[in-house]
Amino acid sequence: MIKDKTGKELTKNEAAKKVVNRIGAILLETRVAVFHLVGYIPFHTLRTVLYRLGGITIGHGSTIHMGARFYDPRNIVIGEDTIIGEGAVLDGRDKLVIGNHVAFASEVAVYNSKHDIDDEDFSPVDAPVAIKDYVFIGPRAIILPGVTIGEGAIVAAAAVVTKDVAPYTVVAGIPAKQIGERKLKDLHYRLGRPRLFR
Repeated sequence: MIKDKTGKELTKNEAAKKVVNRIGAILLETRVAVFHLVGYIPFHTLRTVLYRLGGITIGHGSTIHMGARFYDPRNIVIGEDTIIGEGAVLDGRDKLVIGNHVAFASEVAVYNSKHDIDDEDFSPVDAPVAIKDYVFIGPRAIILPGVTIGEGAIVAAAAVVTKDVAPYTVVAGIPAKQIGERKLKDLHYRLGRPRLFR
């Protein structure tokens, strides 16, 4: 008799499906481990090539600085002229779309999967995250599942974003709340060349 982690008896078909899922999970975990190692190559151009080969969509002129961590990179899309700072965590367990001319400071974490604390099995719940063009996210900010950050918005350092952020607003705190608004609304800047060995 085969049982799952909750003690429920499984049919042969259910058990076979679980074995296939486990093998897929091991392959994904191996891929994520390789991506982790790639994150410490000190040349952003080479990292970008390897990330693209691994399934991340990265637009022209964008770079991911050293030490980035990924969860299922296949669902991550990064636009053009975007810079992801050192030590970022990018969760691809659901769709993660980052726009053009977006700047992430160091150690920003974006999650799109969480546990349902009211579920008896503590099951995961996935929801996409969208970060629109010209957004700036400060150091160590955390973006949680299901959030959309509107164009031109600013997320302050160490903020925890739990709900959508309106375009051109400035948010801060835990949970993040609006503290201001960006004066310029017709944005056309480019972020420029990233540091060579970051």
